[in-house]
Amino acid sequence: MFQLAKLVPDKTVFFLCDMQIRFKTAIYGFDEVVLTINKMLRVAKVLDIPVMVTEQNPKGLGNTAPEIDLASLGDLHVATIEKSLFSMMVPEIKALLQERPHVKSVVLFGIESHVCVLQSALDLLQEGYDVHVLADGVSSCNREEVPIALARIRQAGGCITTSESAAFQLQREAGTPRFKAFSAVIKEEKENTARTARELLQHRSSL
Repeated sequence: MFQLAKLVPDKTVFFLCDMQIRFKTAIYGFDEVVLTINKMLRVAKVLDIPVMVTEQNPKGLGNTAPEIDLASLGDLHVATIEKSLFSMMVPEIKALLQERPHVKSVVLFGIESHVCVLQSALDLLQEGYDVHVLADGVSSCNREEVPIALARIRQAGGCITTSESAAFQLQREAGTPRFKAFSAVIKEEKENTARTARELLQHRSSL
């Protein structure tokens, strides 16, 4: 049965996948992905959305890039989990999700699109979650991998969207107590949103 998979703030978590220091010079558009992630972290703060983070083999690949402003989240930064599994769905993350049975949707961003992001999305879908992958919030070493990975996720039932589209879906309406702060984020991030769209979406427009 077809599902709309709408995003609702109090039923959503953000997954930040493996945006580590050692990938900075290897990943296509890494800096633009960081811009998208920081925008979404600001949205998370406004809308009270928890964020779960993983790091793939941090002893070898380093910790999450310091440009990513996790500190601003406070308690909304639920955890940063070390992993060797490519998927984010390691036992620790599964346990955190089980503690939040109200969560139905995951907004997923990070790297690499064709490895850890793809496998995370497939595992989440298998567990019954609605998965929303940000086309301007993922990348790979080779940019040609990205549209193929996103197409695979869509084929499996995931939603491919953009950061601004997902953000507005979560906000849903103007005139709410949070809208002023939300609108300020969107306005302040306008140039970054345009930059990431130019750099990351032009090769994914066929999606």
